[in-house]
Amino acid sequence: MNNELLLEIGVEELPARFINHAANQLVQNSKKWFEENRIQFENITSYSTPRRLAIVVEGIATSQETLEEEVRGPSEKIAKNEDGSWSKAAIGFAKGQGKDLEDLYIKDIKGTPYVFVKKITTGQNTEEILPNIKEVITSIQFPQTMYWNRDFIPYARPIRWIVALYKEQIIPFEIAQVKSDRITYGHRFLGEKISISNPRQYNEELKQQFVIANAKKRKQMIIKGMKALEKEHGFYIYENDELLDEVTNLVEYPTVFYGSFDEQFLTLPEEVLMTAMEEHQRYFSVKSKEGKLLPYFVAVRNGDENYIENVRKGNEKVLSARLADSRFFYDEDLKHPLTHYVDKLENVVFQEQLGTYAEKINRTKNIATQIAMEINMSSDELTKLTRAAELCKFDLVTLMVDEFPELQGVIGEKYALLKGEDQFVAEAIKEHYYPLKSNGKLPTKELSAVLSVADKLDTIVGIISVGLTPTGSQDPYALRRQATGVLRILQDKKWDITVEKLIEITLQQFDVKIDEENILDFFKLRAEHILKDLTIEQDVINSVLARGIGHFPYTIEKATILSRMRNNPEFKSTEEALVRVLNITINNEKNAIDENLFQTESEKSLYQKVISVSDLYEQAKNNYDAEKALESLSELTDYIDEFFEHNLVMDQNVLVKNNRLALLSLIANLVNDYADLTEIQWKQQTN
Repeated sequence: MNNELLLEIGVEELPARFINHAANQLVQNSKKWFEENRIQFENITSYSTPRRLAIVVEGIATSQETLEEEVRGPSEKIAKNEDGSWSKAAIGFAKGQGKDLEDLYIKDIKGTPYVFVKKITTGQNTEEILPNIKEVITSIQFPQTMYWNRDFIPYARPIRWIVALYKEQIIPFEIAQVKSDRITYGHRFLGEKISISNPRQYNEELKQQFVIANAKKRKQMIIKGMKALEKEHGFYIYENDELLDEVTNLVEYPTVFYGSFDEQFLTLPEEVLMTAMEEHQRYFSVKSKEGKLLPYFVAVRNGDENYIENVRKGNEKVLSARLADSRFFYDEDLKHPLTHYVDKLENVVFQEQLGTYAEKINRTKNIATQIAMEINMSSDELTKLTRAAELCKFDLVTLMVDEFPELQGVIGEKYALLKGEDQFVAEAIKEHYYPLKSNGKLPTKELSAVLSVADKLDTIVGIISVGLTPTGSQDPYALRRQATGVLRILQDKKWDITVEKLIEITLQQFDVKIDEENILDFFKLRAEHILKDLTIEQDVINSVLARGIGHFPYTIEKATILSRMRNNPEFKSTEEALVRVLNITINNEKNAIDENLFQTESEKSLYQKVISVSDLYEQAKNNYDAEKALESLSELTDYIDEFFEHNLVMDQNVLVKNNRLALLSLIANLVNDYADLTEIQWKQQTN
């Protein structure tokens, strides 16, 4: 099949961060559209630039597949009258399906006979259906949208043209008052308007108009250009994959060039120079073989090599001005002691209902101190932690961070060291912001980790306490990322402290009444995401989080073990015994156990075994050894089976019944402390 389709959405320049996700949606939504419409195809190729999202679909079938389906109607009891004739319900069903009564037949489904009819839907020609492919364009979702005409169609940027071709014919439809056509546009400055004859010409004809529509090829061109510069000049371009992806989506025809800046600026911290180049100018930093920053930058022009020298000089001029500003900010900042900035935080509001940054720092310091005491931090470390907490936000009011917000913490560390602060204190100022992303780098030192957890807990609890719990995609204070950060730090450091204890410590810093369950539920959702990333099944996640998060590394270990055991036939007898105990004690009231009421040896043996297992279980739990904890519970298996074999739990004697339930509840408490095994969908197979 040589039938091909081209669909191109021409727009005003899209933000670079939108493009990859939108291009993926266009491909996936198109596949879904073809599948739902029963139109076979061989391949879809994606194209994207700042001004267009496009696909070329190859090997399209000329018509829909014929659909043969079995449609179920009412049950036989409803479909037939007492004399065996078809009822009105059956007649209506047949008519609704476009069939005669002779086409109806009876088929048994799970013991109940139903009326069925076979329905064959002949496929339409593909050309008749293709105008509906406009749904694919309007189905693309963007992080932010805008309206630009009276049709009120939300899109990231205004749609300016649409190319829709099937073979050599235009697929007719209209979106936002833009009619589909074969006209597209080349590079904004180097290209011109062109007419596409058929989909196969799309890629090559755009290339003639200085548009490299394939994003992968644009990236390859950029990488090739960089390697050529490295070979020619003997320097090394600092690898930055995120910047490379962004620059790829900022240009349609990339040309790589390099420029330079005054060596005097190399006395500034490297982070300042790299941020100015990479974050603000989208330039790549250049280093020597030894890793030392050099006074050069590499940039990507959206165009060809003509007048590249003018482009280089213009970019050098812009960068020099920005670096001169940075030099001024740096010198001005260092004229003041750190206390100057700490004092200024008393007038900077963190959140209207939660007060200033000075108040936040005080809460954070108290939380950090209590955490430090819980994990037995030394007095020397505690002193450093207190100092780090007092200084952790000072750089927010410096000129440098005002210009480069991305450098919060980083500049704090630099200035703290220059002002003679302890190295660990300075490092904590930087790392208490870690992780900067959900899966980002974690604090390295214990001091930094404690301060990071304390700061995040204060933010999370405080913001939720004033009714700003994140909803949907809205999370302006990045609470989800910060909660994930807390859990990942706990996972990494393995402190002897539970999430519930951390929340309790934090709540003490707030005067208002806060719903602790609401805070815990928020953390549970983050814990679920982490466990899912570890390929733990949802039912296992539910089981280990049934009674809270607890000691998170231990919870992860329990989940990992149970995930393995849910498919292990050797664990089947234990699972059945423990789950039977849980089911029979669900609504049981707590009663004391009276050994004098035991009537059988199996009761006595089970009780003695529970006592010994309890000690083993607690010992394993205290050591956070999930494997041994489960092994200790497994020792109860045979004793539980013997108990149920020789005892009637619901004995007519109420005292005996309650005593047996109390014995089983003792086991249930141990099991539930580990996990709620009734939540797990056990998958073991036995021969």
